[in-house]
Amino acid sequence: MDIEATLAGRALVVIVDDRAAHGAEVDAVGPLVTELLGEAGFFVDATVAVSADEVEIRNALNTAVIGGVDLVISVGGTGVSPRDVTPDATAAVLDREIPGISEALRSSGLAAGALDAGLSRGLVGVSGSTLVVNLASSRAAIRDGMATLTPLAGHVIGELSGIED
Repeated sequence: MDIEATLAGRALVVIVDDRAAHGAEVDAVGPLVTELLGEAGFFVDATVAVSADEVEIRNALNTAVIGGVDLVISVGGTGVSPRDVTPDATAAVLDREIPGISEALRSSGLAAGALDAGLSRGLVGVSGSTLVVNLASSRAAIRDGMATLTPLAGHVIGELSGIED
């Protein structure tokens, strides 16, 4: 592990996908998120896949918070279909929302042509001392979202940990 990774923080990735959670399909987006987090200097503890079920999603997010990660990113389940319950599960975990980051992710995603990012109901907020982020699941939404998120995440994590610039 390089020194830069320890400075950015620890992260966990939660993939919300019924097929991946049941082993019927290989998770294609988890490795992308992990790679982008690594490039941003994060050490990724794990990637877990859960079904599009509020209890499973909430449990995965709470486990990350209790485990002390600095950042947990969930991918998928942010749209408008009846199975898209990630924001609903996330709302129950958050102590405080950060709507500015949510709006930045939607706006930049839409500007980059990622319609699912623009239509996302995803939330961003803080639970304990963990930054919790919901991203839409297309590769474009993930790439653009991570580019928008990583400088903001570093600032939020610094504030949560009490580290002064």
